[in-house]
Amino acid sequence: MAEVVVCWQASRIDDPVTRLRFLRRTVGDRRPWDPRTEPGKALWRRTRGPLAVALGFLVLVPAGTMPSAGRIWRRGPVVTAQASEIEPENIEQVWQVEQNTEYETYSNGLRIEKRFEIGNEPRRYHVYPRGAEDLGGRQERRAPAGIVFHTTESQLADFREDQTGRIRLLGGALLEFVRRERAYHYLIDRFGRVWRVVKESDSANHAGHSVWADARWSYVNLNRSFIGVSVETATQAGSDRAEATAAQIHALRVLTGMLRARYGITARNCVTHAQVSVNPANMRAGYHYDWAANFPYPAVGLPDNYAIAAPGMSLFGFNYDQALVNVTGQPFWKGLLLGEEQLRQDATAQGMSVSAYRQTLAERYRRIL
Repeated sequence: MAEVVVCWQASRIDDPVTRLRFLRRTVGDRRPWDPRTEPGKALWRRTRGPLAVALGFLVLVPAGTMPSAGRIWRRGPVVTAQASEIEPENIEQVWQVEQNTEYETYSNGLRIEKRFEIGNEPRRYHVYPRGAEDLGGRQERRAPAGIVFHTTESQLADFREDQTGRIRLLGGALLEFVRRERAYHYLIDRFGRVWRVVKESDSANHAGHSVWADARWSYVNLNRSFIGVSVETATQAGSDRAEATAAQIHALRVLTGMLRARYGITARNCVTHAQVSVNPANMRAGYHYDWAANFPYPAVGLPDNYAIAAPGMSLFGFNYDQALVNVTGQPFWKGLLLGEEQLRQDATAQGMSVSAYRQTLAERYRRIL
């Protein structure tokens, strides 16, 4: 009877933010209704769309800091769980034109410098069926499945002509460091030059604890499964643009195009380090912040992959890092919102509380880690 009363009271609250606050205050993470009952069905039909919108704002905004609903709606379109659909694949054909010991060139204008190229451990990894990662059926692969975009967060000189010598000096030192650490497969310097560091056939130490998933497969710890591409830059918190030079953005575009053509990489699997990084110690997503916001997806020839529901949350039970939200701001990394909403929808479908379902997903992650 109490659940029916809660359903009735919630259904009379028109504002979705206020409604979700009421449900959280009265029932917390427990299901406020049974979706198999008539009251539950009626409430779900009425609230599922607005609740997706409301949940997003409550997930990303600390308690007590939310502005009025009128101010929120004027900020622009609101993202819902259905907004994460990815555009159809359109992989441009790219082929090698020339190669020698110093460089390679490609049909889309890409030139790769090879003077710092070095080997590492051969690439070999497992992929897991999405949503059934711990039930067997994993496959072994050797070709890269995706690309992770990084920033070096290294020391930078002002990008001016009179600083050319210092820019080159810092860039050279950075290349030596990246080579020594086997940190990335590719580094794009301030002038847009593309340097291959770790061979594509080998793993690089670029992603650490990380998770991602496409429509069919889940990937855990992406050092081996994804190619690491880093831009020599330092991103600024709250910036509304990518902290990269025009030459670097062009280099990202032609390099990404070549890698996608060579390995058949889906656009969905071209993502930033912040989107894949996790911390198993506290089960939080977004452990690293590079490209947490401002990555120029459209300029690189990709859809806005910030609109993909974070697989670490919806598949493995990770929670979001409030510090990441503070760094990026509400307009960015919509995957946080969408991943949390997907987890809640799945918990309801399973007849479980959010906390219990999250724990089940976390146990799944630990079993395959």
